[in-house]
Amino acid sequence: MISKKIKSVPDLQSYLKQHTQKKIVFTNGCFDILHSGHVTYLEQAKSLGDILVVGLNSDTSVKKLKGESRPINSESDRAIVIAALASVDFVCIFPEYTPIALIQKLQPNIHVKGGDYKAEDLPEYPIIKAYGGDVSILSFVPGKSSSSIIKKIQN
Repeated sequence: MISKKIKSVPDLQSYLKQHTQKKIVFTNGCFDILHSGHVTYLEQAKSLGDILVVGLNSDTSVKKLKGESRPINSESDRAIVIAALASVDFVCIFPEYTPIALIQKLQPNIHVKGGDYKAEDLPEYPIIKAYGGDVSILSFVPGKSSSSIIKKIQN
């Protein structure tokens, strides 16, 4: 059932503590309008470990990141859509601008980011390295973004 994949932070912490033998992969994002780039990225992230946790930006944090006209879809709707993907094991909504607090609580083995990031430049990098985790940077699927879909619809 999809709703069982959407977890609070305490519930997710409890589950992960019971599965320490598993490699936990974590990624985060807005995932406002799901597209093939997102799906490809999440499948690649899942291939790096046993359990894929997606930290989903809350509506408030999406507004801070993307502007007042976003998100298009509510956090609860976005969580349901992301949770429906076979590659995603759990979704956890977080209210902060960055996933630092969530990463500190969950301590995944691998934190995955997409795009042109340099791992060492991520604000969460020192925290991940301090507890012995790794950062993996995956490439974006060219030409795929929620922003480009929104522009196409507007035209």
